[in-house]
Amino acid sequence: MDTLFRSLDLIEPGDLVVYHGSITDLHGLWLAVPCPCRICHAIDQMGLADVRFALVDPWGEISGPVHARRSSITRSAACG
Repeated sequence: MDTLFRSLDLIEPGDLVVYHGSITDLHGLWLAVPCPCRICHAIDQMGLADVRFALVDPWGEISGPVHARRSSITRSAACG
């Protein structure tokens, strides 16, 4: 199953991603986790395809963007 996710370039919680969205100051490497806000959680519970992510600094130094669209991130080549 892991190979299938990787072949489809799907992003799983904990994947290292490159953010290239609208907040240019935060472009770079992040860990992707499901966005914890109530709105994103409700959208997920309804089964809508608009998955959003919160991005976590792998080094724990700064706060990352939340509500990041799938189109704003790319799985890092370091993920394998």
